[in-house]
Amino acid sequence: MNQPTGNNQTDKYLVERVLSGDRAAFGVIIKNTEGLVAQIVFRMVGNAEDRKDVAQDVYVKAYQGLARFRFNAKLSTWIGQIAYNTCLSYLEKKKLVLPGDGHERDEPDEGATAFSGRFFSEGGPGNVTERSMDQKELSAILRTALQELSPIYRTLITLYHHEELSYEEVRQITGLPEGTVKNYLFRARKALKDHLMHTYKKEGL
Repeated sequence: MNQPTGNNQTDKYLVERVLSGDRAAFGVIIKNTEGLVAQIVFRMVGNAEDRKDVAQDVYVKAYQGLARFRFNAKLSTWIGQIAYNTCLSYLEKKKLVLPGDGHERDEPDEGATAFSGRFFSEGGPGNVTERSMDQKELSAILRTALQELSPIYRTLITLYHHEELSYEEVRQITGLPEGTVKNYLFRARKALKDHLMHTYKKEGL
């Protein structure tokens, strides 16, 4: 499928194609946004069996609401907002807006590796960082620390540090005021750093 260049033009082109009945165009939208949706769902939904259903629900809502999309934000941001709100509804229904239950994953977390650089460049624990351990060990510690955060904190950390979204984009996805986003990120980073410092102290590093 030939597409125009530029995010906004591409978004408009794909939306127009979907609304005209081109299902393949919606497949392109899914391909372009599934990474972001997966990160949000993975961080917020602890039950592995429920994640697929939640992700499918996200795209059903996106497809049904596409005619109402007004291009006030990137299409990916709008779908990220749907994903976030769908996950919140899931958590509220399950009464699970709580810290992670530790059952999130068995597979390696590529996200921990991806955002570690930006994390440490924006207020990480200084000298007690990558110089004292290799990247694999650091990623494992970050992965463990992430699971100690609440689903919302985990998601904010992932959106900002792994997906490298701006504060404004995170605000648009979550619906939280920008000041609250910054405050929550500060608290989440502090919790992660405290975990790291505790680990170093425990291991005598």
